[in-house]
Amino acid sequence: MSESNFKEYNLSEDITRALELLKYKTPTEVQKKVIPKALDNKDLVVKSQTGSGKTASFGIPICEKIEWEEKKPQVLVLTPTRELAVQVREDITNIGRFKRIKAMSVYGKEPFSKQKEELKQKTHVVVGTPGRVIDHIERETLHLDQIKYLVIDEADEMLNMGFIEKVEAIIKELPVNRVTMVFSATLPKDVEKLCYKYMNDPVNIEIEATGVTTNTIEHRLIEVKEENKLSILKDVTVVENPESCIVFCRTKEHVDTVYAELEASNFACEKLHGGLEQDDRFAVMEGFKKGNFRYLVATDVAARGIDVDNVTLIINYDVPMEKESYVHRTGRTGRAGNKGKAITFATAYEGKFLKAIERYIDFEIPKAEAPEYKEVARNRPAFDEKNNSRRVVKNNKTERINKDIMKLHFSGGKKKKIRAIDFVGTIAKIPGVSADDIGIITIKDNLSYVDILNGKGSLVMQAMENKTIKGKKLKVSKAIK
Repeated sequence: MSESNFKEYNLSEDITRALELLKYKTPTEVQKKVIPKALDNKDLVVKSQTGSGKTASFGIPICEKIEWEEKKPQVLVLTPTRELAVQVREDITNIGRFKRIKAMSVYGKEPFSKQKEELKQKTHVVVGTPGRVIDHIERETLHLDQIKYLVIDEADEMLNMGFIEKVEAIIKELPVNRVTMVFSATLPKDVEKLCYKYMNDPVNIEIEATGVTTNTIEHRLIEVKEENKLSILKDVTVVENPESCIVFCRTKEHVDTVYAELEASNFACEKLHGGLEQDDRFAVMEGFKKGNFRYLVATDVAARGIDVDNVTLIINYDVPMEKESYVHRTGRTGRAGNKGKAITFATAYEGKFLKAIERYIDFEIPKAEAPEYKEVARNRPAFDEKNNSRRVVKNNKTERINKDIMKLHFSGGKKKKIRAIDFVGTIAKIPGVSADDIGIITIKDNLSYVDILNGKGSLVMQAMENKTIKGKKLKVSKAIK
């Protein structure tokens, strides 16, 4: 079956419209193989590297299959990191935007009570890290009896982080008659064992790793002395002059050092590592996606969950100790059909890690020389000009799909006995507005949020200033968030 576009999957109008806005034109290899099988409710074990489009490969069929009317969660997605949980939730929200699919993420280091409140709302998809998902199950704030789909994302990373027992504990709580899909860049024995123990005759799908080959990413190796790394790093960035760049370090101490040096040299940069507060980590990720700065200095924690289509350069400031990390790091570039470059700095001490990586990726990384002074001087003016200008983000998917959506805030909720149907009934009667223009509705105790689609937010806000909901006059304003 050689789909040239998504129309051949006979998806509903709501999903098709979102895909068009998201500029999902031609299915990637993993999407071609996964979507038809997932639409057919088959259990799947998918070996596919990061950056291959796998989130959409399960997100599209799941959004298509969800029954909107059902209040309890129908889909549970497990991810190893908070960043990835947030990224997957965002992708599913975008794909299901016009079907009004409500996806939420649950993870540690965020107030439990806030998540508990959100889970009381109609929620179609829950994306979470294993520890926090178990907390919700034990405290009976996450209802599992309607779960029809379980997705385990980055299963190999779950194993590395010691989550596999927790994943197993969660699986045992789920309905038996569900569809299970496992996605992993590599398939260690423990992951394979888990699959066959809890899955029903799974279909194996293996996507040839292209991100590590030289198809979309040019790989280079520069041999360096530890004490020269910082100056070589600055020279390389001047010569390469990337649109955007992630510099990967092995430790948070190295991240702090490199970040301080780049900032002192007036690079537009930010840093990301596990020692930062969660809110700060999310703010940095968001800023990078929006193009607020060009250079991100990060540990491996950031390799997952960064979905920015135009990262043009990856620099491995330190060689990763785990060979798989090389794939995950370099997979941040050369995405969505773009070309990318990955440059690795290696000291003599890191030789053994390098050899293991080359065996794993099955090719020798071509050597390159550090840039010479003349080359750096020649490229300096162009670098300075770009460094002083804002990065243009061509493909911020979320911004594009939310362009015509306005979130309205109403000053009343459950305590005034207001339900979603009351908002729909009133708003749909406004001239020029129909039920199709109403998106996700969230009703809390004393306030409610209603997404108005198709650029009709201002019209609805104006009309609602003179209308009542269920006989009650509510203040209406544009929601800040």
